[in-house]
Amino acid sequence: MDTVEIEIPTRKERKFIPENFKITTWDTLKTYFDQLKDRDINSASELEEWLQDRSELEAVLEEDLAWRYIRSTCETTSKELEDAYAFFIKNIEPNVAPYANSFNEKLLNSPYRDQLDEDKYFIYIRAIKKHHELYREENIPLFTEAQTLNQKYNSINGDMSVTINGKELTMQQASKLLEEQDRSVREDVFRKTSDRRLQDAEKLDELFNQLTTIRHKISTNAGYDNYRDYKHVALGRFDYSVDDCMTFQEAIKEEIIPIAKEMNAHRKEALGLDSLRPWDTEVDLTGKPPLKPFNGGVDLINRSIDCFDKVDPYFSDCLTIMKEMKHVDLESRKGKAPGGYNYPLAEIGVPFIFMNAANAHRDVVTMVHEGGHAVHSFLSMDLEISEFKNVPSEVAELASMSMELISMECWDVFYNDEEELKRAKREQLERVFIMLPWIATIDRFQHWIYTNPGHSVKERHQAWSDVFTNYYGDDIDWTGYEDAYKTRWHAQLHIFEIPFYYIEYAMAQLGAIAVWKNYKENPQQALYNYKEGLKLGYTKTIGDIYETAGIKFNFSRKYVRELAQFVKAELDKV
Repeated sequence: MDTVEIEIPTRKERKFIPENFKITTWDTLKTYFDQLKDRDINSASELEEWLQDRSELEAVLEEDLAWRYIRSTCETTSKELEDAYAFFIKNIEPNVAPYANSFNEKLLNSPYRDQLDEDKYFIYIRAIKKHHELYREENIPLFTEAQTLNQKYNSINGDMSVTINGKELTMQQASKLLEEQDRSVREDVFRKTSDRRLQDAEKLDELFNQLTTIRHKISTNAGYDNYRDYKHVALGRFDYSVDDCMTFQEAIKEEIIPIAKEMNAHRKEALGLDSLRPWDTEVDLTGKPPLKPFNGGVDLINRSIDCFDKVDPYFSDCLTIMKEMKHVDLESRKGKAPGGYNYPLAEIGVPFIFMNAANAHRDVVTMVHEGGHAVHSFLSMDLEISEFKNVPSEVAELASMSMELISMECWDVFYNDEEELKRAKREQLERVFIMLPWIATIDRFQHWIYTNPGHSVKERHQAWSDVFTNYYGDDIDWTGYEDAYKTRWHAQLHIFEIPFYYIEYAMAQLGAIAVWKNYKENPQQALYNYKEGLKLGYTKTIGDIYETAGIKFNFSRKYVRELAQFVKAELDKV
């Protein structure tokens, strides 16, 4: 690709925290918390200045923690990096929590609070009130313990690998082979990866037992009957209820599952099989080998920049800046945590993209998905208060999932062969009907987990089987792999690390389809609305942000059916 002249952002000048300040001990940090706690505030303007100084301190903390997390996930075998992250979790965050609560009290009790611009601060103060209501000092060590256990989950998964044809592969690299045309190869890969995961099944179940016990205690300390109800409030879900989530799960079952079943029936017939096995779900039906859209991490980022440039030059500028600043780590390797993420960096404003690319099509989807998050970070980086940028998941995932569909129109930079491009588009659209039921399954399973505290491992495995069967029926034959079936959820890191953060993907998927529909009808207007919505950060309600983006925040059965039929029609055209 051509060299592009681009301005690399620099961190904004600090006004409260010294420019050269680094977090090394709690004692050196404590003085700034004390200054904010003890400061006299005698006017609305002084209150606003205090909020800005608090925001700066929080940004310093957030970015420091971010880098510790990023580095520890990039190299899970490094004791030094693990200890650096653990130090923050065990020695900084527990001390910060009481101050954060006192700051919230200071704001809520200030006689000048009502003089602040209501339109500007409504969302922020609403969240502060809820944080204050949920705060319990006895939960601080429990949060610390849970985060430490989350790190163990990353370490266990990062250490997993299998040997295929004499070559050691990460689980992500091995999973790519499930697209191979030779069915015996696929079955061998599935068996080996399943057996490898089962080696740590007891360890992961015990880890999860500890997490669920801690989480239930957190919820009862805060006055809730269960962690499900507590977490719904803690996630700031002001715009919908627990019952709405359950209704949405049913809408997916009624409107999406029938289409998914049609796809499975077609797949079984096209492959000439008596039954679909778990290793038959990803192979191309036309007999072609797996798509190979790029070759290595450097090629992936370069092609992604070219792709984004065709959509909107602003989008490609964002990725180019990240590349130049080395804010990407894309390739899969042993000793690297699983999954992918875009981690916002509160001070510099330029986020970091982490993923486990194995030169497969799904990596393209992950890249443009995380690229959508990155664009969101850039669009909202100049918002005045750090908390204005901390968007709810329903909005964050709208940014990323919309980018998947919008960028699809420009995937010819990955696929110069027309038939391969069509294959990639079909996979993307079919993925809508695959992912929505999976999301509903994961969400429903978590509802069961946390409304049945004290359950046994055996009961949990049975609950998973029941929920999975409720959505998928017997489309896939797992005979001989019953243990792998019961523990399939172990690979879903959200369940371990960020409970209940998953149904938002389904809500955002509907929004993303609507954005894409608008894009196909009027590209320039759709892109303008999309960017204007993301620029708001979290200064408006979710409904208002969606409306600004030119769509509706709606997940009724009628709306699910409408958008599903649109995607189905577009899929039939490919």
